[in-house]
Amino acid sequence: MARQLEELIEAPAAAPPPDVGEVPYLNRELSLLDFQERVLALAEDTGLPLLERAKFLAIFAGNVDEFFQVRVAGLKDQVAARVATPSPDGLTPAQQLAAIRDKLTGLVARHNRAFVDGVVPALSDAGIRLSEWASLDDDDKKHVDGVFDDIFPVLTPLAVDPGHPFPYISNLSLNLAVMVRDPVTGERRFARVKVPPLLPRFVVMPDGERFIPLEQVIAAHLGALFPGMEIESHHPFRVTRNTDLTVQADDQEEADDLLAAVEMELRQRRFGQAVRLEVDAGMSGETRDLLERELDLEPDDVYVVDGPLGLDGLWALYDLDRPDLKDEPWQPVTPPALEAGPDEKADVFGAVRAGDILVHHPYDSFTTTVEAFVRQAAADPNVLAIKQTLYRTSGDSPIVKALIRAAERGKQVSALVELKARFDEQANIAWARALEEAGVHVVYGLVGFKTHSKTLLVVRQEGDGMRRYCHVGTGNYNPRTARMYEDLGLLSCDEDLGADLTDLFNFLTGYSRQHDFRRLLLAPTQLRARIVSMIDHEHGGDGAPPGRIRIKVNSLVDQAVIDALYRASAAGVQVDLVVRGMCCLRPGVPGLSENIRVRSIVGRYLEHSRIFAFGDGERAPVRYLIGSADLMPRNLDNRIEALVPVEDPALQDRLREVLDVALADDVLAWELGRDGRWTKVPTAEGVNCQAVLQERARGRARPRRDADDR
Repeated sequence: MARQLEELIEAPAAAPPPDVGEVPYLNRELSLLDFQERVLALAEDTGLPLLERAKFLAIFAGNVDEFFQVRVAGLKDQVAARVATPSPDGLTPAQQLAAIRDKLTGLVARHNRAFVDGVVPALSDAGIRLSEWASLDDDDKKHVDGVFDDIFPVLTPLAVDPGHPFPYISNLSLNLAVMVRDPVTGERRFARVKVPPLLPRFVVMPDGERFIPLEQVIAAHLGALFPGMEIESHHPFRVTRNTDLTVQADDQEEADDLLAAVEMELRQRRFGQAVRLEVDAGMSGETRDLLERELDLEPDDVYVVDGPLGLDGLWALYDLDRPDLKDEPWQPVTPPALEAGPDEKADVFGAVRAGDILVHHPYDSFTTTVEAFVRQAAADPNVLAIKQTLYRTSGDSPIVKALIRAAERGKQVSALVELKARFDEQANIAWARALEEAGVHVVYGLVGFKTHSKTLLVVRQEGDGMRRYCHVGTGNYNPRTARMYEDLGLLSCDEDLGADLTDLFNFLTGYSRQHDFRRLLLAPTQLRARIVSMIDHEHGGDGAPPGRIRIKVNSLVDQAVIDALYRASAAGVQVDLVVRGMCCLRPGVPGLSENIRVRSIVGRYLEHSRIFAFGDGERAPVRYLIGSADLMPRNLDNRIEALVPVEDPALQDRLREVLDVALADDVLAWELGRDGRWTKVPTAEGVNCQAVLQERARGRARPRRDADDR
């Protein structure tokens, strides 16, 4: 390690950024910002319902917050360590930070304009008015005075002077920078007032239709916080800190177990280095310089916002009971195989014994499929054991509650709770402890790896012996996100798959060096090599024509996989990629990737499923796989991921349908050009893949179910 550090320190300065036309890879950080730009485009789309636009503004704001906390923070760490090694696209960490700054400056300005000039006036026309303190009449101000009286005891003004050092500014907190003057001595002081994060972002006026930002309520009453002082100026600001959590093996040894190590990291995360300062456009240079200096930031770390800060708080606005300003609600359907008659109770085990079942959320109900599977397993006296991985789940998780009930009934229940799921660590610690208290065998993941696979195994005693029931999915066991994320899952009692999951859980909870499985493809042991092999297999040769590849993932970053796709293109293989977020492959380059097309679907639901299809169906059957893995080094090298083949012809048709409508979409789709730019697909036929899949799910459901939903 010492030698590696010496080599990094002695590395020469990198050359200027290369011409993008000379580089076969796109930058992953800028590609991620391209995805945020596609989200922002939805907020700017005047054809969408108004509160949906506000929702996308909130999503963009939250995504950019996370981008700074993790991605920018990581690059700044590399610059501080004097790392000058370029990424595959040829940019050094310092060059990437400069490019990020250039791109984000424009995106932040667009985000502000979309809110201030677009959404706010439209909300006003719809009877929802975002008000300023100065616009309130006497009765309104009297009401706000009462609101301030309630929050006054919570506020803590912190002055900076020789006896009071500059206060710690917590991550993503909204604050007021206040300059006060003593009228007697003329002495001027800086003070900070934190806007309480547990209070609503906007104060609702008595008519229920007008809102005023909480920081304006506090700013209008600063005299109560600094009695006898003159308030010279006040401006909101917000700080973003490095929050990436990395638990090293020596951290665990010091803490004795992974749970303690993660808790220790969470405590340290609060004091991460500041990486961004957001300030009000009217803030004086004096105050801005003071904040930069005290937070140890450079001018390029400061983002001037001409509008309210912290627009992730617009989720509160989205929660308004205004269905006329939102998308028409979608009622997920129950797959016919899992439907019960009027006086019957659905039997998930019986349905799965009759054949594999593919569930597609949010079109198919999570409640009547995956949740019903776990609930029935917990209650069934013939079920002996339940084993499940939990990466992210909801705060009131019915899945976890069912596991607890199963353990209380004497079943052998094992849960692998991934404590290192970014930004869900604290919630997962709480669930892990609740599960342990109920008698569940809880495993806290593996040091050096995140367990990201979505796998569930139920062992049941039946008349002909033990039978294993399985679920392998692309999404988390989270009922809340299952209504917003597009995901797939396979329910099966295939003997080989059950044996594979048994071996997988033994690997996760015990000691094992097993690398080969009957049906599962597993990372980090074999997944990259198998995917590359399946890509190479499509080259044809010996008189056989080249095949076809279709892949749908969240991100495509891994260089080995990209190189394999380039080889396939050169061999004449037709490649269609649906990549929601980051894509480092450059399509359409003659001699490199002219047979590769890349598109992204961004719409009402977050496209989250991973589907792999190899073959054209003519020289050999198409091979379909689904699972948890994106094509990124972190997924293929540092995570436990699982892909499962889907072999039932009817279910393969369902997967082909998903890919076909995604590739036909001309409403939500964007295309990636060889220059690395994303452009909106022109609308010709009006194919909205998410709307199409809703209608097809409704068509598969039994008429009785549709009547019940109405």
